Amino acid sequence: MDLNFTAEEQSFREEVRNFLRARLPAEISRKVLGGKRLAKDDFVRWQKILHSQGWGASGWPAAFGGTGWNAVQQHIFDEECADAGAPMQLPFGLKMVAPVIVAFGNPAQQQRFLPRIIDGTDWWCQGYSEPGSGSDLASLKMRAQLVKSGDGDHYVVNGQKTWTTLGQHADWIFCLVRTSTEGRQQEGISFLLIDMKTPGITVRPIIMLDGEHEINEVWFEEVRVPAENLIGEENKGWTYAKFLLGHERTGIAGVGRSKRELKKLKEIATKETAAGRPLIEDQRFRDRIALVELELMALEITNLRVISAEGDKKRAPGPEASILKVKGSEIQQMLTELKMQALGHYALPWLDEGLDADWDGDAAMPAYADHAPPLSGQYFNVRKTTIYGGSNEIQKNIISQMILGL
Repeated sequence: MDLNFTAEEQSFREEVRNFLRARLPAEISRKVLGGKRLAKDDFVRWQKILHSQGWGASGWPAAFGGTGWNAVQQHIFDEECADAGAPMQLPFGLKMVAPVIVAFGNPAQQQRFLPRIIDGTDWWCQGYSEPGSGSDLASLKMRAQLVKSGDGDHYVVNGQKTWTTLGQHADWIFCLVRTSTEGRQQEGISFLLIDMKTPGITVRPIIMLDGEHEINEVWFEEVRVPAENLIGEENKGWTYAKFLLGHERTGIAGVGRSKRELKKLKEIATKETAAGRPLIEDQRFRDRIALVELELMALEITNLRVISAEGDKKRAPGPEASILKVKGSEIQQMLTELKMQALGHYALPWLDEGLDADWDGDAAMPAYADHAPPLSGQYFNVRKTTIYGGSNEIQKNIISQMILGL
């Protein structure tokens, strides 16, 4: 196996770098690299810039507006965007619901929803988890009852979704709903697309430890959803949900972002400490950096193998995506832990104002002003990565059963 990039791939990397130098807004890049708070407009603006270049959806088929890039090109693009400080392209529309619409939606749904996802017009959120139904997603209870009428068949939806990331900004939500209570739990679930402006929907914020509003609970009370918004067949939603989760878990690997954070860790460790000796000179700490770097290299190779197989076989990632999810989330947590340890007492205070784009640092810690303010919040935030997308304990069960045959 040749692990080196070809001349053509290196040329593509330079093309991406030139594009990022020319088109990535400097003010957005500074926010991302500095761990600052991003606004909805930052994400939408960047998506529109990518769309104008024809790069709005690197993983989509060309027939639906995608780039037609192979797995290595997608990997290079993601890596260079992360290194340059580009905002993460929000996965809920592009990498989660869109592949489901492409694979299982009808032509009318594809024509209606996909163009508005790729050009940044519609912001999507995910309606999977419920109170008491997270890792055991098949136990969900939110009900959708089909009503046939002369003015159009529709579903009446009642229930609650929770941990809805950035739902306060969303135009649409894709939901797993219960349409039958007969048979196995998985056999009574359907996949609905719901307009967030529909009467009866209430979004309530869940404020996190760092004071940020990232997640929400969403209530549905007698919400009417046109039957044409059902993806595929009724009671077949579990199949579509597993397809989507394969894409989500692959994305959670976050190789490009972790490589960027590894560079930050090394930058911190090479600064002189109060004792005048850079932390990188401490052999035990240097060994821990080397260990996480080796783990990240192995994850990168595994990620390339998985997405290459996906492209070759024209299928969603299978149980191997669980490996990416487990290792990717663990590496993200290791990196934030090491950065916290490297900064020592500078990492302890939480400075909310430090997330503002115009905050110019604290004179008391000039050497670490670019790293310390957002770090404690990042540390707590990254604790969730081993839970969402299916907890790592569940992923290890999948690996043992479907890959190891135990």
